[in-house]
Amino acid sequence: MKNSEILELSTEELSARLAEEKASLTKLKFAHTVSAIENPSRIAKIKKDIARLNTEITKRKTVPASETI
Repeated sequence: MKNSEILELSTEELSARLAEEKASLTKLKFAHTVSAIENPSRIAKIKKDIARLNTEITKRKTVPASETI
């Protein structure tokens, strides 16, 4: 997920997407523990997406809506 895509989402959509990504990460980690997954770099990609989503949610909570670009 790119930052431009994240900026287009509403705060509610960001929270929903964050929950989806966290669930996906949990499933992927479990699958990797049981047997080797085909592309283990997907775990790192999902972690980075979660961090991007958390960053944007935090930024929106701290910056008033009138100052958002």
